[in-house]
Amino acid sequence: MEDLSYYEILEVSQTADKTTIKKAYRTMAKKYHPDKNAGDADAEHKFKLCNEAYQCLSDEKQKGIYDRYGKEGLQGMGGGGRRSSGGFDDLGSMFEDMFSGFSGGGGSRRRQNPADMEKYPLDMNVDMYISFHEAIFGCEKEIEFTYKKACKDCKGTGAKNGKLSTCKDCQGQGQVYIKQGFMTFSQTCPTCQGTGSAATDKCKSCHGAGYDEVRESVTVKIPAGIDSDNRLRVSGKGNIGKRGSRGDLYVTFTVKPDKHFQRDGNDVYIAIPVFFTQAVAGDTLTIPSLTGELELKLDVGTRDKQHFTFRGEGIEDVHGHGKGDLIAQVDITYPKKLRDEQKDMLNQLQESFGIEESKPHQTVLDSAIGTMKSWFK
Repeated sequence: MEDLSYYEILEVSQTADKTTIKKAYRTMAKKYHPDKNAGDADAEHKFKLCNEAYQCLSDEKQKGIYDRYGKEGLQGMGGGGRRSSGGFDDLGSMFEDMFSGFSGGGGSRRRQNPADMEKYPLDMNVDMYISFHEAIFGCEKEIEFTYKKACKDCKGTGAKNGKLSTCKDCQGQGQVYIKQGFMTFSQTCPTCQGTGSAATDKCKSCHGAGYDEVRESVTVKIPAGIDSDNRLRVSGKGNIGKRGSRGDLYVTFTVKPDKHFQRDGNDVYIAIPVFFTQAVAGDTLTIPSLTGELELKLDVGTRDKQHFTFRGEGIEDVHGHGKGDLIAQVDITYPKKLRDEQKDMLNQLQESFGIEESKPHQTVLDSAIGTMKSWFK
């Protein structure tokens, strides 16, 4: 969904007016809202993309820049920058109207006080590497990570005694403007991080960061079938904000490759070396699987790279939708050297099949040679 344009995310045309965009956003937001899709990381991600798209397209200034220059032209405007009343504030009031049944009421949305704004996101992510075996069968792992906790002395502001003043670099606007040639771009003020306020004096306890870092560990149960780039949410183990609320910890997995098995979704492939005589005769082999041994009956005259599929012997779907297949790929090998007696035996074997079967090239090549000779008559 990241590859889609903001218009495609909201499923509207580029000529859509504000009313159409707002209506489309309400539909998409209801569909992917976390309260309706509890525990669904994919829906949560799509919900965030819908928010991002609407906040841009509902703001005339940002929409104009986006239409001309794409997302690159918006860099620096999307983090903590201020938005017009048609953007972020409108989005908040829309949520109160749309999801009052979930949150328990309406009420007008007020612009957030800079002192209450978080200096860091409450949700956080850690990367974890696991073995192929651990991913296939599931396991428990202890994760050690560092989370942020708002500094008590400055109440998370980074300012001595929590005292903030108007940012001198952006004059309280939260944005600074950069001129490049004939174009002017705005970006989040690096001094105040878009809040419009900055510390008069830095807090000595946190050195102006606004938070302390705390080391913690947690044991997570990794489900069978997890794959690279899958995420697991650990609720309530993220960063802690100024008011004590804590976000979630997300674990993103990378599965290390196995030297025998190769994964493709829920299917798993294994290469089976087969000597050419075994392929010709249609031998029966014992091969490894994820759970034990299987019997592979080769066809007479098995071809190189031929696949043999074992249904349901693959990887268990992480969402519980059955298991994939095991695909055995035949890799035919040939002798690098032959002794004289081996050559004689092969010649005898070839002759036993007769000329037509053992030398099929002759019929084809004789015909081609005859055609070629006729060109020069």
